[in-house]
Amino acid sequence: MPEQDRELTPLEKNRALAEWLEFQLRQVRGRIRELEVQEEQERRRREAAHAAQRWKIQPQRSNAQALLHRGNCTLYKNDFGFISREEAMIALAEPDIHPCEICRPETGLAQ
Repeated sequence: MPEQDRELTPLEKNRALAEWLEFQLRQVRGRIRELEVQEEQERRRREAAHAAQRWKIQPQRSNAQALLHRGNCTLYKNDFGFISREEAMIALAEPDIHPCEICRPETGLAQ
């Protein structure tokens, strides 16, 4: 009987099944990695959008004035101490706190 016409043995069937399941598992694990990357990118986008709607104050230094920044300003990197829109408006009204000339936080307060 030709090789292609014979019935597979239970061992051969199980080996074929194992190969197919391993292939499926690799596919699923690859998809999980893709979804994890997508979730991380989405989390970063949400955080960036949220930071853009917040403000932060750079304390006054001996050689520089205190500055108000948008939450996502890269000139003053600080991931904590964010203030609300109302608090930022109060801060800008203070004579010793000036708006950052790079991120221009006052434009976001004019809404």
